Amino acid sequence: MQVKEEKKEPRNARYNSNSVALRPGSLVMYIDMNSYFASCEQQFRPELRDKPIGVTTYDGANASVIAPSIEAKRFGVKTGMRLSECRALCPHIIPVTTRPYLYRIVHVEIMRILQGYCSDVLAKSIDEAVINLSSYRLVYKDPIALAQKIKEDIYKKYDYIKCSIGIAPNSFLAKLGTELQKPNGLVQITPENIDTHLATLKLTDLPGIAGRSERRLKMIGINDPIQMRQSSQALLRKAFGGIVGYYWHSRLNFSEVDLYSHSQTRTMSTMRTVSRAQAESKQTLESLLVSLCTRLEQRMMKQEVFCKELSFFIKYRSKTGWDTHIRLAQPVQDAWELRRYILDRIHEFEHTHNVTAMFSNQVQSMGVAIQNFISDTALQYSLFDNRIQHDVVRKAMYKIKDKYGKNMVRKGAEMFNPTVMKDAIGFGSVKDLMLDGDEVRNQYLLEED
Repeated sequence: MQVKEEKKEPRNARYNSNSVALRPGSLVMYIDMNSYFASCEQQFRPELRDKPIGVTTYDGANASVIAPSIEAKRFGVKTGMRLSECRALCPHIIPVTTRPYLYRIVHVEIMRILQGYCSDVLAKSIDEAVINLSSYRLVYKDPIALAQKIKEDIYKKYDYIKCSIGIAPNSFLAKLGTELQKPNGLVQITPENIDTHLATLKLTDLPGIAGRSERRLKMIGINDPIQMRQSSQALLRKAFGGIVGYYWHSRLNFSEVDLYSHSQTRTMSTMRTVSRAQAESKQTLESLLVSLCTRLEQRMMKQEVFCKELSFFIKYRSKTGWDTHIRLAQPVQDAWELRRYILDRIHEFEHTHNVTAMFSNQVQSMGVAIQNFISDTALQYSLFDNRIQHDVVRKAMYKIKDKYGKNMVRKGAEMFNPTVMKDAIGFGSVKDLMLDGDEVRNQYLLEED
């Protein structure tokens, strides 16, 4: 079954008005934590240190490894492999179930270390951050010494968690520097040594260049990164099409096009991979849907916004899937309302297409996304709308959660199968962790389920 409903076409790449055009003499430092989830587990569980481990989203023979440890990688274990594949390469690998709240706690502490050196720090993901040192050149005259000091500070706090640091005139080249030495690397890319570094790489070694892009480049005679850097902007526009070619020419020639401001949230999303055991129960699948909607409700509450658009997808083990996009008649913040809109659309599809059940034992993953936000201060209610009372009650509930912990009070809908509410993956939600002074925006993300 492969059906698309009101699916939006992907937006073409366009110049972001929040991108930063750094002046000559710019300096960017990129910090990439090595085997982050696995290293965090080894940090807090000393018995796992120096052993090959694989972090999984759930405990099961068919689980996928979302983060192998440095030791496991030496045996060829890679992210996305099933445990059975991992054991064929590394028979003594130890599976460890993910604990995202723990990784977020460490992320916050590392961000505080970085912010102690510079006020212009941007978290790119839970295990990556960028420091814009362009205004600190006179303060830190030796960026290598600064990077070493940052490594020392992280070591004092977490003695088993390592990072690779890249230094360059823009964030792309700084990130590339982190890829050149792992683990625990430190590389500075400059106009004088860039070609030396690029000479050791293939096109697909550049972050963002995969097989399709490589083929496009080779079709016009660009066979390696040095040739790509030396190509004209016009030629790269021809290879990639329009503005994307401009981006690549800028990145490889020291201009900044990737250092974005995250002050405005455009989309929030959350998804889950479903184990075979979970898929056997329709109630469990519906509880997972409640879990996804509740995560989004928490994030909207913390950012004090309502959403006006909603998307949902479901994928099956047969590689088929279904998705839908819903424009909401009224802005919504409540998880139960989000769930109701999704289930109404599912039931409508089941009825009109004579489908027995969308929630079947073949479900592999599902996800919910929301967008088109409006501030809660700009929300207008109808005179006869009882949603005002619901919103007041929800705010009161979250005040209790803020004071006593997110699990102190829960909606009845969350209690059908509370074990599936367990957080699964910690890659996202970094924008919700943004520090305001010394405070975390959403402390629920730092609490254990």
